[in-house]
Amino acid sequence: MFCRLIRDDAASWVARGSDACAFTPLDPLAPGHTLVVPALHFPDVFTTPPEALAATMTLVQRVAEAMRSALDATGVNILNASGSGSEQSVPHLHFHVVPRWADDGISTWPTGRSLRHLTGDPAARLADALISGQ
Repeated sequence: MFCRLIRDDAASWVARGSDACAFTPLDPLAPGHTLVVPALHFPDVFTTPPEALAATMTLVQRVAEAMRSALDATGVNILNASGSGSEQSVPHLHFHVVPRWADDGISTWPTGRSLRHLTGDPAARLADALISGQ
């Protein structure tokens, strides 16, 4: 879907570069809501090379800064879902950058807690995985 938008130049572009692009979604959550994607196809954060992820996140930051200056946003939410367990709806890495204002009437923070329980200390398991390079 996003690859076709990029290929066919069929989006409402906010920014378009050789490494990353930003465009308005079809059904924005707020005025100025923007999707930022790598210009090449990568399904999710797990398969995106570090340099493509860095370029995409650099554009996320630039879009967020533009929301403060151009839209007077007092904050932003940056949302991503990656992988089958995350409710990812489009298999192309993308970040929603949603401008926010006090009392704007939306909430993007989860209201519940995961029902998943793990044995052991999750933080220690993560630290071990990072040390071992997994």
